[in-house]
Amino acid sequence: METRGIEQMFDFQRLPNDGLVLLLLLLYSPVGLCLMLLRIFIGVHVFLVSCALPDSLIRRFIVRIMCSVLGMHVRQNSPRSRDKNVKLYICNHVTQFDHNIINLLTSCNTPLLEGPAGFVCWARGFMELGGGAESRVELAGTLQRYCSIPGAPPLLLFPEEDTTNGRAGLLKFSSWSFSVTDSVQPVALLVQRPFLAVTTPDSSWLTELLWTFFVPFTVYHVRWLPPISRQEGDSHQDFANKVQEFLATELGVVSTQITKADKAEHIKRKRHTAAQTASTNLGARPRTVPRGFMSASLGVEDPRIVRMAQQVKDVLPDVPLSVITTDLLQTNCVDTTITNLLERTEEYPPEAQSGSSSDSLRQLPTSPSSSSSHAAALAPIPTIKPAAKSFGRCPIDRHMSLQERKEALYEYARRRYTEKHGLNQEENL
Repeated sequence: METRGIEQMFDFQRLPNDGLVLLLLLLYSPVGLCLMLLRIFIGVHVFLVSCALPDSLIRRFIVRIMCSVLGMHVRQNSPRSRDKNVKLYICNHVTQFDHNIINLLTSCNTPLLEGPAGFVCWARGFMELGGGAESRVELAGTLQRYCSIPGAPPLLLFPEEDTTNGRAGLLKFSSWSFSVTDSVQPVALLVQRPFLAVTTPDSSWLTELLWTFFVPFTVYHVRWLPPISRQEGDSHQDFANKVQEFLATELGVVSTQITKADKAEHIKRKRHTAAQTASTNLGARPRTVPRGFMSASLGVEDPRIVRMAQQVKDVLPDVPLSVITTDLLQTNCVDTTITNLLERTEEYPPEAQSGSSSDSLRQLPTSPSSSSSHAAALAPIPTIKPAAKSFGRCPIDRHMSLQERKEALYEYARRRYTEKHGLNQEENL
């Protein structure tokens, strides 16, 4: 799937783009902050109750009611489709709390694949593996031994291994998850909430929990699908692809070949592009003076911009002053503006010089030498635009090309100044 498909599978922005929804969210913010503080206090009690009571139907019912107060509403469809003989549940991954939601409906264990073990792992409801499997093959072997234990609760695995928004597509299922057992039960999960995105790639589980407490509610729709068994001759990847296609069809999304590594690479590339764009905008940031204020009238312009524009005008007399001023507002640098104007290919209309020409004609001296020099100054001078013939392949070639253009520019400016003021080439040297 192309980059546009990856963009549709993840919400990189938490806040909405709709102005009306953003306004409603702003009006709701004071209520949301108060609700978040209250739910943090209630959440501590929910954690203590879940730790104190043993795993049973009564505990799941009580905790589920208390989670509704926290804004986490759980709904399930087709609960009778759940097969008690199946030892492995396969679910799509949307939030950091999917395993907790499924655990409110039935007893199951989810192994910790990444992250530190210890109290945080236990408090979040993950199952710690004693040996600490270093590879997915070792992890699959450990889970196979777990499933062979009589009376052990079923396993809940997320073969996508990372979260999506659940609205566009599924990440490619990993094959190791389907090497644990030959029969799995797919679980379709759909998460909805108002105002904000359900999850973003850069958020931690604690940040997601605070946002969950902030919004009015988050609805988790859980649908139990019929079990699927491995057919004879199917490999682990074939079995994974079959379950992925079935689950994607039930969710109404696309089954993709995008992996967790592709998501990480896309996020890294997106961050690099955003940082590069921000640095570019910062380097070309215009001055605080509005562009409309910087008109062609020199009497109302910033004196510094006027002085810089005059310096550029002395070097490039054929470029209109308004064009020079506009470029200086963007670059704030004389050399950069000269380079930008030299690289342009359009021709500029000549500026009106009637007043200055008449004044200079009144002050013409009568001496022959002066007349010849002023005649040379009034003679048309061809416009020169030093430009590179080709783009250098290495930085050294590009630097030499820039130096040649500068030398040609300085030579043109020197000749223009000499002819304008009636100086001899020998006197100027």
